[in-house]
Amino acid sequence: MPTRSKKTRILALAAALAAVLGTAGPARAAAPPANPHLAAGGAGAMHGDTASSDTTPRPGPGTGRVAAHRTALQSACPTVLAGSDGYPVAVCTGIFDRAPHVHLLDPATGASLTELQLAKSGVLGGIYSYLDERDRLVVADGSGDLLRIAHVRTAGGGWELKVVERTPLTGAVASGDSVVGLSPDWRGRVWFATAHGLVGTVDTTTKAVRTADLGEAVANSLSTAPEGAAVATDHALYLLRAGADGTPRMAWRRAYDRGPARKPGQLSHGTGATPTFFGPRTGSEYLAITDNAAPRENLIVVATKDDRTVCRIPVLDPNGSGTENSPVGAGNSVYVASTYGYPYPAVPDGAGPAEPASAPFGGGLTRVDLDRDGSGCAVRWDARIRSAAVPKLSVADGMLYTVERTGVLDPARTGILDRYDFLAVDAETGRVAHRSHLGTGFLFDTLQMAGNATPGRVWWQGTVTGVVRIAPQ
Repeated sequence: MPTRSKKTRILALAAALAAVLGTAGPARAAAPPANPHLAAGGAGAMHGDTASSDTTPRPGPGTGRVAAHRTALQSACPTVLAGSDGYPVAVCTGIFDRAPHVHLLDPATGASLTELQLAKSGVLGGIYSYLDERDRLVVADGSGDLLRIAHVRTAGGGWELKVVERTPLTGAVASGDSVVGLSPDWRGRVWFATAHGLVGTVDTTTKAVRTADLGEAVANSLSTAPEGAAVATDHALYLLRAGADGTPRMAWRRAYDRGPARKPGQLSHGTGATPTFFGPRTGSEYLAITDNAAPRENLIVVATKDDRTVCRIPVLDPNGSGTENSPVGAGNSVYVASTYGYPYPAVPDGAGPAEPASAPFGGGLTRVDLDRDGSGCAVRWDARIRSAAVPKLSVADGMLYTVERTGVLDPARTGILDRYDFLAVDAETGRVAHRSHLGTGFLFDTLQMAGNATPGRVWWQGTVTGVVRIAPQ
């Protein structure tokens, strides 16, 4: 197994020393484990890294003036990734054809340099893709195959997106099921989870596929760390490890309160969270999810090693508590953003009715700090921020970056003419340190999608119609 980089080891030692000396704060947090099979730079996965920490080692646009440019792609683009070469790769779903489209974007302008349409996701497909250590996109498409897609120069000096590896999954994944999440482990195997609760590993060199059936639905992605693969079903949180032949085996299972029904602003009945590995020492000694308890949901933190409860605490507004987003985890701190009442234009088949059927989108962002000895936790601050994107924490500048959605007449009453602002939120205090207007109207709806940072303090944010490039002026 490749060792972690010198910089990563130094950051981990600094975080451990800070804990001993009694200092705290996101900028001093241990870095997430550096997966050797993920693109370097902190933007190789939707949630930044395979730990799904929703942190970035890069500084964001900061608190000064920014310039925002929207690239219209006639697609909803929830996944914007970038590897060591700095070229963003957007995985989008066409507005008209509902098919997956991959775009390579110009780092300087956001313009699409080339496009590749994939097989429509009737059987397989998923938003949660990643870039491997060679900056190749790893994604499952509707053909029933796991693909690696490289971006390469053409003879004429342009760009081409090219499928360079194809591994069939149809023998393992039943017709009518679909891949919802992908992540590499430390041996280079690709872990996947399907909507019907099948979890598997793929060795793309030998084409071997090994699976285990959890028997419960999965609506979010999975996360990987040296300790194993974490999957949250609609009933429980699992930690899995691969056996000698690659077959997933359960290390432990933790049931949670899934509540009586799906809440408004959520897409499934159960947790809305991709599990988050985090921690102050190794960056992965804890796992965090939110449950779906009613009327108020809880943040749950468990010890990765032995499933010990570290923290279970109610979060967000008691009158409307729910989230579809993965928690942000850094050091001893976790950040949870409310999506309760968010007006998704549609929900997946089989999601079930929401109770209540609808609600105003009031928002909310909560920071919870764990005790240093891992014995409990407490709310550090609550902010009335109507986050319309998955917040991401820059450990380089201490800012949480997100997009806020505000109604025209009533901030909580949403409509097609709502205002969208890019925010830099001080992670220590919850105070909005900077606000910049992105645009008005549904073209700028960020639909609870995650942004990513690239060199030059550039931020990339997907919308329902394309991608917005945000950079300092």
